[in-house]
Amino acid sequence: MRKIGFIGLGIMGLPMARNLMKAGFELTVVGGHARQAVEELRTAGATVVGTPSDVAAATELVVTCLPDTPDVREVVSGANGLLDGARRGLIVVDHSTIAPLAAQELAADCERRGVDLLDAPVSGGQQGAIAGTLVIMVGGSAEALARAMPVLEAVGKKVVHVGASGAGQFTKACNQIICSITWQAIAEGMALGAKAGVDPAKMLEAVSAGAARCWALEVRTPRLLDGDFRPGFMARLQYKDLVIATEAGKRLGVPLPVTSLVTEFYAALKTAGKGDLDTSALVTLEEQLAGVEIRRRPGGCARPE
Repeated sequence: MRKIGFIGLGIMGLPMARNLMKAGFELTVVGGHARQAVEELRTAGATVVGTPSDVAAATELVVTCLPDTPDVREVVSGANGLLDGARRGLIVVDHSTIAPLAAQELAADCERRGVDLLDAPVSGGQQGAIAGTLVIMVGGSAEALARAMPVLEAVGKKVVHVGASGAGQFTKACNQIICSITWQAIAEGMALGAKAGVDPAKMLEAVSAGAARCWALEVRTPRLLDGDFRPGFMARLQYKDLVIATEAGKRLGVPLPVTSLVTEFYAALKTAGKGDLDTSALVTLEEQLAGVEIRRRPGGCARPE
């Protein structure tokens, strides 16, 4: 399997597409959107076509990495979508984060056409996409996953088959719950220390070496101490993912009280015009409420006035 389609060349999709080409796959992409990314890939040897249907007709496997559920529906089953050009045996690997029920419905639509759809959302952010170290949680056919594995291994360091169709999206919802609540905990803990006069950089050094150690502290928090909120994953997309998670909780009868609260914080971040910043920008709300900045201090520790 060498002929691969890729649809969705954003913050995550473009570096993933680059890694597929570096791994020797022949890539086909759709023109008309993300023009700079498309031209970069064309220059590197990718084929550019007009519609998702054209992508499906020219490839053995299509990767999608799109913002939301309606985008995936349109690309897969809309007019001139993948199913319009698909041959039996095509595999669609959807790295988007969408509603689990929608993933199950799309997988059923694909199955009726002899196409396998794997819901395969990722974790690791833009840095993981660039480095090819994403974690991929996959729902769908084990047989289709086995065929798709060389493609997934070109963009990720760990691929876990978590169950049938929709299981990948449910797992990603759980991941987003944990990540978002972690950010709120970091915001509150760092704000308390900063208001007490502790140098946030020294505090980070201490807590990230102990039981509080986590990816967010080690990878992203050093950037926020410098006021760097350039997106590895946008806050507005985190909000979208949390809405998916809370809706799943209601449907399954699982109380998610803390998740619901943090979802509202991300909604407030969007309303404040910060939706395109990194998810770590959640700390700026806590800074406002506490009246303190969580930033590096050239003088080290100092007692509050």
